Amino acid sequence: MITPQGIENRLMALSKEVDECHEFLESAEHAFHKAKSDYEIEMAHSRMKLSTEKMRVQDVQDCALMASQDKYKALNVAEATVKAARANATRIRTQVDIARSVGTSVRASLEI
Repeated sequence: MITPQGIENRLMALSKEVDECHEFLESAEHAFHKAKSDYEIEMAHSRMKLSTEKMRVQDVQDCALMASQDKYKALNVAEATVKAARANATRIRTQVDIARSVGTSVRASLEI
């Protein structure tokens, strides 16, 4: 049976989850932007090295990407982590909304 105390306990647990999720999202965002900066800088260096050669623009881009593949992979992993953290934050927000709705319903049924 769902009780107001049970709803309160669940909301307290969700509050802790929100805090943890926020901290994780903050660190994931930081890692993402660091990876993005590292990748863009390395790509610029690679393109500059290749600019002395006679190549098409797409060839230069492809060679630069191959030279920076580790940074590119790190960037994509960081982006995926941020997306997962944002999805988790949305999930927790939804659970909080549901718990509030259930709490309101339980209080209303107790008043009847």
